[in-house]
Amino acid sequence: MEPLTISKAAQQAGVGVETIRFYERKGLIEQPLKPLGGGYRTYTNETVQRIRFIRQAQELGFSLTEIEELLDLRTTPGTDCGDIHQRAAAKLADVDRKVEALTRIREALKEVIAACPGQGGLEGCSIIGAMEKKKEG
Repeated sequence: MEPLTISKAAQQAGVGVETIRFYERKGLIEQPLKPLGGGYRTYTNETVQRIRFIRQAQELGFSLTEIEELLDLRTTPGTDCGDIHQRAAAKLADVDRKVEALTRIREALKEVIAACPGQGGLEGCSIIGAMEKKKEG
């Protein structure tokens, strides 16, 4: 198998080189040692798989801290699917809370936009007035 330079590893993992360097700085993946005789650091297929796992977990909304915990669980003896299930369920509950908050924000914005005439001086702007009321209350 051909050694993977950082650019080849990035290409196979579907990320940029800077993403790999960022993950290395955060301790999510190990930086390979530089060869003593010079040359490029090389990455393993396992590292590429780990990067893909990190990206997929990010796409599912997990923070880097949560991803680090998931990665640790993957290698902790005695961990079972229930541990991962619990983390995913907690993330889903968090997403649901955020969706509810965004829905409330959306409805409030729709109300203030509908009440706004969309023209005239700022002293008569119902959007500014509504925000000032919210601050006072």
